[in-house]
Amino acid sequence: MAGKRIAIIGYSGSGKSTLAQRLGRKYRCKVLHLDCVHWLPGWKERDNSEEKAIIADFLNKNKNWVIDGNYSKNHYWRRLDKATDIIYMAFGRGICLSRIIKRYLKNCGRTRKSMGAGCEEKIDLEFIWWVLYEGRNKKHQNNYKNVCKKYPEKVTILRNPGDVKRYIKSLDN
Repeated sequence: MAGKRIAIIGYSGSGKSTLAQRLGRKYRCKVLHLDCVHWLPGWKERDNSEEKAIIADFLNKNKNWVIDGNYSKNHYWRRLDKATDIIYMAFGRGICLSRIIKRYLKNCGRTRKSMGAGCEEKIDLEFIWWVLYEGRNKKHQNNYKNVCKKYPEKVTILRNPGDVKRYIKSLDN
């Protein structure tokens, strides 16, 4: 499909990367997982200017794409402006925590395709705190509200796995 550009944003553990991979296959377009851009081997954070350059290059070179992740300091509004569709994964805390635990058990000792090279799957108290509280603070909530307000015609909100299934099914109709 010509000109399909999908930005997937939302809470950690909601399934952004999984949905991105699926939509990338469906629309035969490049997928950029922002966790792959942000994290260097050993869970070291990449320099922000380098991250911005990688994302800008991706946006400039690709007509069709799927990008998953938030990283609001890195061309966030540019990505959303260029997107033809914005999917906001607004899953509840319990679902997200359950999913990150399952993801950890499934991938323990390995690096997922949607994660930076050399970043083996991990779960620790800092990440659990992020999933349950810090990643859902007022700043983040207001950011999502602002996205929905600014782009109402292109935002789809998915609140649970059932919404995701219905969304995917609607694409086949």
